[in-house]
Amino acid sequence: MTYRDNTVLLANQDTIPLARKVAVELQMALTEMERRVFADGEIYHAFPCDISGKDVIIIAVTHTDSAHQELLDLIAGCRFWNAGTVNVIIPYLGYSTMERAKPESGEIPKGITRTRQIFRVRPNYVAFLDLHSEAVLHAHAGDIRTRHIWTESLALEKIRKLGVQNYVLVSPDYGFSKRVARLAGKLGCPHTAANKDRYDTDKTIVSQLSSTVKGRTAIICDDMIRTGGSMLQTVDRCYEAGAVDVMVMATHLVLAADAQEKFKARGIRVIGSDTYPGRTSDDLLDVFSVAPLIAQELTHYLRIESW
Repeated sequence: MTYRDNTVLLANQDTIPLARKVAVELQMALTEMERRVFADGEIYHAFPCDISGKDVIIIAVTHTDSAHQELLDLIAGCRFWNAGTVNVIIPYLGYSTMERAKPESGEIPKGITRTRQIFRVRPNYVAFLDLHSEAVLHAHAGDIRTRHIWTESLALEKIRKLGVQNYVLVSPDYGFSKRVARLAGKLGCPHTAANKDRYDTDKTIVSQLSSTVKGRTAIICDDMIRTGGSMLQTVDRCYEAGAVDVMVMATHLVLAADAQEKFKARGIRVIGSDTYPGRTSDDLLDVFSVAPLIAQELTHYLRIESW
């Protein structure tokens, strides 16, 4: 049993808004780090309370180099000041699509190498939400407990609340189709997958799609929307195959470059979670929070006592 007065909840700078929601769910206070930036760009961190012997929870996205480094600093700092346990939740893992390197390419598979950096500062437990690839779970020596948390329950709830009738779930590629099939099975609806090929870093071609979408509303589901290119191509393939309406849904709303403008221009509403910093509901985005799911996981894993 983990007692609340022995638990400290922290976050790196960009994850504070989400961590505050988790704190509410856990009925705990979020402890914000003392943080200053020196004139030369170096960053000062200090724990505002004694963490020796405490069970520390760190919620941190690693969507930028600075966010990744801050997480490493927080874990290492917890070890330096003798925290009892260090437990990390990573809602969005940066470089998660780079888990492999082509033979003889010289590429650095940063999904693996950066996750390995996190493991090497010796957290006790690291959980990830909706990973692009589970390969990163195994990038350690076996002495760290890792968890892959699916947001499937939240997606099911969200789709049901949409009130859409006669719909079909669509995966933009075969790689994600198993997850979409499982989701469709729980919703009792049909599903299909598009045929996607990647030919450059941020460039894909989405070709054929089955006629399963004909006369239905297509809900395209993926783990993330980065530039929106493949998602918008899948939208086109759905309409070409006879869909009467198309919606898009993804866990991680990266929406890099002009992705949001592209979706707005097409009049397509985007459904997703708040794992990526700065994503809130507006005239384009319909955002649900993963905070209840994170709180549930922490309560289960740490056995946090009830009041």
